[in-house]
Amino acid sequence: MADEQARAAAAMETLAAEPPAVAGASPAPAWRRALPFAIAVALIAFVLSRLDLGAFARRLATLNYGLFLLAAAAFTVALLTADTFATVIIYRRTVATISFRDFWVLRGASYLPSLLNHHVGQAFVTYFLAREHGLSLARVAGATLLGYASWAGAILGLGSIALALQGKPRFLVGTAIVGLTYLAVIGAKPRALASRHLLAPLFEAGVVGHLVALAARLPHFVVLFLGTWLPFGFFGVDIPIETATSQVPILMVLVTLPLTPQGLGTRDAFAAAAFLPFAPGATPAEQLASLGAATMAWGVALTLVEAAFGLAMMRLAMPRLSKRTGVPIDAAPPRA
Repeated sequence: MADEQARAAAAMETLAAEPPAVAGASPAPAWRRALPFAIAVALIAFVLSRLDLGAFARRLATLNYGLFLLAAAAFTVALLTADTFATVIIYRRTVATISFRDFWVLRGASYLPSLLNHHVGQAFVTYFLAREHGLSLARVAGATLLGYASWAGAILGLGSIALALQGKPRFLVGTAIVGLTYLAVIGAKPRALASRHLLAPLFEAGVVGHLVALAARLPHFVVLFLGTWLPFGFFGVDIPIETATSQVPILMVLVTLPLTPQGLGTRDAFAAAAFLPFAPGATPAEQLASLGAATMAWGVALTLVEAAFGLAMMRLAMPRLSKRTGVPIDAAPPRA
Protein backbone atom coordinates (compact mmCIF):
# COMPACT_ATOMS: atom_id res chain seq x y z
CA MET A 1 0.00 0.00 0.00
CA ALA A 2 2.80 2.39 0.82
CA ASP A 3 4.44 1.64 -2.55
CA GLU A 4 1.18 2.37 -4.37
CA GLN A 5 0.74 5.65 -2.50
CA ALA A 6 4.32 6.58 -3.40
CA ARG A 7 3.66 5.81 -7.07
CA ALA A 8 0.52 7.94 -7.00
CA ALA A 9 2.39 10.82 -5.44
CA ALA A 10 5.20 10.45 -7.96
CA ALA A 11 2.72 10.53 -10.84
CA MET A 12 1.12 13.70 -9.61
CA GLU A 13 4.54 15.28 -9.06
CA THR A 14 5.55 14.33 -12.60
CA LEU A 15 2.46 15.92 -14.08
CA ALA A 16 2.96 19.05 -12.01
CA ALA A 17 6.69 19.25 -12.71
CA GLU A 18 6.36 18.92 -16.51
CA PRO A 19 3.60 21.31 -17.59
CA PRO A 20 5.60 22.49 -20.64
CA ALA A 21 5.62 18.92 -21.98
CA VAL A 22 1.88 18.59 -21.53
CA ALA A 23 0.62 22.02 -22.39
CA GLY A 24 3.48 23.45 -24.39
CA ALA A 25 3.76 26.51 -22.19
CA SER A 26 5.53 27.78 -19.10
CA PRO A 27 3.87 27.26 -15.71
CA ALA A 28 1.26 29.88 -14.91
CA PRO A 29 2.15 32.52 -12.31
CA ALA A 30 0.79 32.11 -8.79
CA TRP A 31 -1.89 34.76 -9.21
CA ARG A 32 -3.30 32.99 -12.25
CA ARG A 33 -3.43 29.65 -10.43
CA ALA A 34 -5.22 31.33 -7.52
CA LEU A 35 -7.68 33.22 -9.73
CA PRO A 36 -10.17 30.33 -10.24
CA PHE A 37 -10.46 29.88 -6.47
CA ALA A 38 -11.00 33.61 -6.00
CA ILE A 39 -13.72 33.62 -8.67
CA ALA A 40 -15.42 30.63 -7.03
CA VAL A 41 -15.41 32.31 -3.61
CA ALA A 42 -16.75 35.56 -5.08
CA LEU A 43 -19.58 33.83 -6.98
CA ILE A 44 -20.61 31.72 -3.99
CA ALA A 45 -20.55 34.80 -1.74
CA PHE A 46 -22.74 36.63 -4.26
CA VAL A 47 -25.28 33.79 -4.35
CA LEU A 48 -25.32 33.46 -0.54
CA SER A 49 -25.87 37.21 -0.14
CA ARG A 50 -29.12 37.00 -2.12
CA LEU A 51 -30.76 33.95 -0.54
CA ASP A 52 -32.59 33.32 2.73
CA LEU A 53 -29.93 31.72 4.95
CA GLY A 54 -32.54 30.30 7.32
CA ALA A 55 -34.36 28.57 4.46
CA PHE A 56 -31.00 27.44 3.06
CA ALA A 57 -30.14 25.76 6.39
CA ARG A 58 -33.58 24.11 6.58
CA ARG A 59 -33.22 22.70 3.06
CA LEU A 60 -29.87 21.16 3.98
CA ALA A 61 -31.18 19.86 7.32
CA THR A 62 -33.97 17.86 5.67
CA LEU A 63 -31.72 16.22 3.06
CA ASN A 64 -31.27 12.44 3.17
CA TYR A 65 -27.46 12.54 3.05
CA GLY A 66 -27.00 8.80 2.71
CA LEU A 67 -29.21 8.58 -0.35
CA PHE A 68 -27.71 11.78 -1.74
CA LEU A 69 -24.12 10.49 -1.50
CA LEU A 70 -25.22 7.14 -2.92
CA ALA A 71 -26.69 8.97 -5.90
CA ALA A 72 -23.43 10.91 -6.36
CA ALA A 73 -21.43 7.66 -6.23
CA ALA A 74 -23.75 5.90 -8.70
CA PHE A 75 -23.56 8.88 -11.05
CA THR A 76 -19.75 8.93 -10.86
CA VAL A 77 -19.43 5.23 -11.75
CA ALA A 78 -22.02 5.46 -14.54
CA LEU A 79 -20.35 8.57 -15.96
CA LEU A 80 -16.90 6.96 -15.87
CA THR A 81 -18.18 3.82 -17.61
CA ALA A 82 -19.98 5.74 -20.38
CA ASP A 83 -16.99 8.07 -20.86
CA THR A 84 -14.63 5.10 -21.07
CA PHE A 85 -16.85 3.39 -23.66
CA ALA A 86 -16.79 6.46 -25.91
CA THR A 87 -13.14 7.38 -25.43
CA VAL A 88 -11.72 3.86 -25.88
CA ILE A 89 -13.47 3.63 -29.26
CA ILE A 90 -11.86 6.92 -30.30
CA TYR A 91 -8.35 6.00 -29.12
CA ARG A 92 -8.53 2.53 -30.65
CA ARG A 93 -9.43 3.99 -34.03
CA THR A 94 -6.73 6.67 -33.95
CA VAL A 95 -3.70 5.81 -31.83
CA ALA A 96 -3.45 2.46 -30.02
CA THR A 97 -5.21 -0.68 -28.85
CA ILE A 98 -6.33 0.12 -25.31
CA SER A 99 -8.32 -2.20 -23.08
CA PHE A 100 -11.59 -1.00 -21.59
CA ARG A 101 -10.55 -2.02 -18.08
CA ASP A 102 -7.16 -0.30 -18.17
CA PHE A 103 -8.62 2.94 -19.49
CA TRP A 104 -11.48 2.79 -16.96
CA VAL A 105 -8.91 2.72 -14.17
CA LEU A 106 -6.75 5.44 -15.74
CA ARG A 107 -9.73 7.72 -16.41
CA GLY A 108 -10.90 7.13 -12.84
CA ALA A 109 -7.45 8.09 -11.57
CA SER A 110 -7.69 11.31 -13.57
CA TYR A 111 -10.61 12.38 -11.39
CA LEU A 112 -8.02 13.37 -8.79
CA PRO A 113 -6.28 16.05 -10.89
CA SER A 114 -9.68 16.90 -12.37
CA LEU A 115 -10.59 18.36 -8.99
CA LEU A 116 -8.56 21.38 -10.09
CA ASN A 117 -10.19 21.49 -13.51
CA HIS A 118 -11.69 19.04 -16.00
CA HIS A 119 -8.99 19.79 -18.58
CA VAL A 120 -6.18 19.04 -16.12
CA GLY A 121 -7.62 15.52 -15.86
CA GLN A 122 -7.69 15.25 -19.65
CA ALA A 123 -4.04 16.34 -19.79
CA PHE A 124 -3.21 13.66 -17.21
CA VAL A 125 -4.79 10.93 -19.37
CA THR A 126 -3.19 12.23 -22.58
CA TYR A 127 0.27 12.42 -21.04
CA PHE A 128 0.28 8.91 -19.59
CA LEU A 129 -1.25 7.28 -22.68
CA ALA A 130 1.47 8.85 -24.80
CA ARG A 131 4.20 7.74 -22.40
CA GLU A 132 3.00 4.18 -21.91
CA HIS A 133 2.25 3.49 -25.57
CA GLY A 134 5.43 5.08 -26.91
CA LEU A 135 3.48 7.64 -28.95
CA SER A 136 4.14 11.30 -29.51
CA LEU A 137 2.24 13.55 -27.14
CA ALA A 138 0.96 15.58 -30.10
CA ARG A 139 -0.68 12.55 -31.71
CA VAL A 140 -2.45 11.43 -28.54
CA ALA A 141 -3.51 15.03 -27.93
CA GLY A 142 -4.98 15.03 -31.43
CA ALA A 143 -7.01 11.92 -30.60
CA THR A 144 -8.18 13.69 -27.44
CA LEU A 145 -9.32 16.59 -29.63
CA LEU A 146 -11.54 14.13 -31.51
CA GLY A 147 -13.14 13.31 -28.16
CA TYR A 148 -13.74 17.01 -27.58
CA ALA A 149 -15.27 17.30 -31.05
CA SER A 150 -17.72 14.47 -30.31
CA TRP A 151 -18.65 16.15 -27.04
CA ALA A 152 -19.20 19.52 -28.72
CA GLY A 153 -21.36 17.86 -31.36
CA ALA A 154 -23.60 16.28 -28.72
CA ILE A 155 -23.95 19.55 -26.79
CA LEU A 156 -24.76 21.64 -29.86
CA GLY A 157 -27.08 18.99 -31.24
CA LEU A 158 -29.30 18.77 -28.17
CA GLY A 159 -29.24 22.51 -27.57
CA SER A 160 -30.17 23.24 -31.16
CA ILE A 161 -33.06 20.77 -31.21
CA ALA A 162 -34.39 22.11 -27.91
CA LEU A 163 -34.28 25.72 -29.09
CA ALA A 164 -35.88 24.78 -32.42
CA LEU A 165 -38.77 23.12 -30.56
CA GLN A 166 -39.17 26.31 -28.54
CA GLY A 167 -39.67 28.32 -31.71
CA LYS A 168 -36.08 29.48 -32.21
CA PRO A 169 -35.05 27.71 -35.44
CA ARG A 170 -32.38 30.26 -36.33
CA PHE A 171 -30.06 28.76 -33.74
CA LEU A 172 -30.57 25.32 -35.27
CA VAL A 173 -29.70 26.67 -38.71
CA GLY A 174 -26.61 28.42 -37.35
CA THR A 175 -25.22 25.36 -35.57
CA ALA A 176 -26.03 23.18 -38.59
CA ILE A 177 -23.97 25.51 -40.78
CA VAL A 178 -21.07 25.42 -38.30
CA GLY A 179 -21.20 21.63 -38.01
CA LEU A 180 -21.43 21.00 -41.75
CA THR A 181 -18.62 23.47 -42.44
CA TYR A 182 -16.39 21.66 -39.93
CA LEU A 183 -17.18 18.27 -41.49
CA ALA A 184 -16.57 19.70 -44.96
CA VAL A 185 -13.09 20.82 -43.90
CA ILE A 186 -12.44 17.39 -42.36
CA GLY A 187 -13.57 15.72 -45.58
CA ALA A 188 -11.50 18.02 -47.79
CA LYS A 189 -8.34 17.45 -45.73
CA PRO A 190 -6.50 20.66 -46.62
CA ARG A 191 -2.79 19.91 -46.58
CA ALA A 192 -1.93 22.94 -44.45
CA LEU A 193 -4.03 21.49 -41.61
CA ALA A 194 -3.92 17.73 -42.20
CA SER A 195 -0.10 17.72 -42.25
CA ARG A 196 0.07 19.03 -38.68
CA HIS A 197 0.84 16.23 -36.25
CA LEU A 198 -1.61 17.50 -33.67
CA LEU A 199 -4.51 17.64 -36.14
CA ALA A 200 -3.66 14.49 -38.11
CA PRO A 201 -5.92 12.14 -36.07
CA LEU A 202 -8.91 14.39 -36.82
CA PHE A 203 -8.38 14.22 -40.57
CA GLU A 204 -7.47 10.52 -40.53
CA ALA A 205 -10.75 9.79 -38.73
CA GLY A 206 -12.59 11.62 -41.49
CA VAL A 207 -16.31 12.36 -41.55
CA VAL A 208 -17.25 8.73 -40.82
CA GLY A 209 -14.89 8.60 -37.87
CA HIS A 210 -16.40 11.78 -36.45
CA LEU A 211 -19.91 10.37 -36.76
CA VAL A 212 -18.81 7.15 -35.06
CA ALA A 213 -17.23 9.17 -32.26
CA LEU A 214 -20.42 11.21 -31.87
CA ALA A 215 -22.59 8.09 -31.70
CA ALA A 216 -20.27 6.53 -29.11
CA ARG A 217 -20.36 9.74 -27.06
CA LEU A 218 -24.16 9.87 -26.78
CA PRO A 219 -24.47 7.49 -23.76
CA HIS A 220 -21.87 9.58 -21.90
CA PHE A 221 -23.76 12.73 -22.78
CA VAL A 222 -27.08 11.27 -21.58
CA VAL A 223 -25.59 10.17 -18.23
CA LEU A 224 -24.06 13.60 -17.65
CA PHE A 225 -27.29 15.34 -18.66
CA LEU A 226 -29.35 13.28 -16.22
CA GLY A 227 -26.74 13.67 -13.47
CA THR A 228 -26.85 17.43 -13.88
CA TRP A 229 -30.63 17.72 -14.09
CA LEU A 230 -32.12 15.15 -11.68
CA PRO A 231 -30.25 16.08 -8.45
CA PHE A 232 -32.28 19.31 -8.28
CA GLY A 233 -35.23 17.09 -7.39
CA PHE A 234 -33.71 16.28 -3.99
CA PHE A 235 -34.52 19.87 -3.03
CA GLY A 236 -37.93 20.12 -4.65
CA VAL A 237 -36.67 22.02 -7.71
CA ASP A 238 -38.84 20.61 -10.50
CA ILE A 239 -37.24 21.66 -13.81
CA PRO A 240 -39.45 20.67 -16.77
CA ILE A 241 -37.92 18.68 -19.60
CA GLU A 242 -38.32 21.46 -22.16
CA THR A 243 -36.31 23.85 -19.97
CA ALA A 244 -33.80 21.16 -19.04
CA THR A 245 -32.97 20.33 -22.66
CA SER A 246 -32.12 23.94 -23.46
CA GLN A 247 -30.50 25.09 -20.20
CA VAL A 248 -28.84 22.04 -18.67
CA PRO A 249 -26.38 21.63 -21.61
CA ILE A 250 -25.22 25.20 -20.95
CA LEU A 251 -24.67 24.32 -17.30
CA MET A 252 -22.77 21.18 -18.36
CA VAL A 253 -20.37 23.32 -20.38
CA LEU A 254 -19.97 26.00 -17.72
CA VAL A 255 -18.81 23.58 -15.03
CA THR A 256 -15.99 22.31 -17.29
CA LEU A 257 -14.63 25.76 -18.15
CA PRO A 258 -11.34 26.67 -16.41
CA LEU A 259 -13.06 29.47 -14.48
CA THR A 260 -13.46 27.78 -11.10
CA PRO A 261 -12.45 24.37 -9.67
CA GLN A 262 -15.21 21.76 -10.08
CA GLY A 263 -17.58 24.44 -11.35
CA LEU A 264 -17.99 25.86 -7.83
CA GLY A 265 -19.74 29.19 -8.03
CA THR A 266 -20.46 29.05 -11.77
CA ARG A 267 -22.95 26.21 -11.23
CA ASP A 268 -24.68 28.15 -8.46
CA ALA A 269 -24.82 31.50 -10.26
CA PHE A 270 -26.18 30.00 -13.48
CA ALA A 271 -28.82 27.92 -11.68
CA ALA A 272 -29.99 31.00 -9.80
CA ALA A 273 -30.53 32.81 -13.10
CA ALA A 274 -31.99 29.94 -15.14
CA PHE A 275 -34.09 27.85 -12.75
CA LEU A 276 -35.57 30.30 -10.21
CA PRO A 277 -39.21 29.88 -11.38
CA PHE A 278 -39.07 26.13 -10.68
CA ALA A 279 -37.72 26.30 -7.11
CA PRO A 280 -40.04 26.00 -4.08
CA GLY A 281 -40.39 28.99 -1.76
CA ALA A 282 -42.77 31.80 -0.87
CA THR A 283 -40.27 34.51 -1.81
CA PRO A 284 -37.43 34.83 -4.33
CA ALA A 285 -34.95 34.61 -1.43
CA GLU A 286 -36.45 31.28 -0.34
CA GLN A 287 -36.44 30.02 -3.92
CA LEU A 288 -32.78 30.96 -4.19
CA ALA A 289 -32.18 29.07 -0.95
CA SER A 290 -33.59 25.90 -2.54
CA LEU A 291 -31.43 26.36 -5.63
CA GLY A 292 -28.32 27.23 -3.64
CA ALA A 293 -28.75 24.19 -1.42
CA ALA A 294 -29.20 21.97 -4.50
CA THR A 295 -26.17 23.20 -6.43
CA MET A 296 -23.77 23.57 -3.50
CA ALA A 297 -24.67 20.23 -1.93
CA TRP A 298 -24.30 18.42 -5.27
CA GLY A 299 -20.99 20.14 -5.95
CA VAL A 300 -19.64 19.18 -2.52
CA ALA A 301 -20.93 15.60 -2.82
CA LEU A 302 -19.31 15.12 -6.23
CA THR A 303 -16.04 16.59 -4.98
CA LEU A 304 -15.94 14.20 -2.00
CA VAL A 305 -16.90 11.15 -4.08
CA GLU A 306 -14.51 11.93 -6.93
CA ALA A 307 -11.64 12.66 -4.55
CA ALA A 308 -12.07 9.31 -2.79
CA PHE A 309 -12.70 7.43 -6.03
CA GLY A 310 -9.83 9.14 -7.84
CA LEU A 311 -7.40 8.29 -5.06
CA ALA A 312 -8.47 4.63 -5.08
CA MET A 313 -8.14 4.44 -8.88
CA MET A 314 -4.78 6.22 -8.77
CA ARG A 315 -3.44 3.49 -6.51
CA LEU A 316 -4.67 0.87 -9.00
CA ALA A 317 -3.43 2.76 -12.05
CA MET A 318 0.18 3.24 -11.04
CA PRO A 319 1.24 -0.42 -11.41
CA ARG A 320 -0.58 -0.56 -14.78
CA LEU A 321 1.25 2.53 -15.98
CA SER A 322 4.55 0.69 -15.63
CA LYS A 323 3.72 -1.67 -18.49
CA ARG A 324 2.37 -1.27 -21.99
CA THR A 325 -1.33 -2.04 -22.32
CA GLY A 326 -1.65 -1.94 -26.10
CA VAL A 327 0.18 -2.06 -29.39
CA PRO A 328 1.15 1.32 -30.86
CA ILE A 329 -0.24 1.93 -34.32
CA ASP A 330 1.05 5.47 -34.70
CA ALA A 331 1.90 5.08 -38.38
CA ALA A 332 -1.10 2.94 -39.30
CA PRO A 333 -4.31 4.44 -40.73
CA PRO A 334 -7.41 4.24 -38.55
CA ARG A 335 -10.04 1.62 -39.17
CA ALA A 336 -12.87 2.59 -41.48
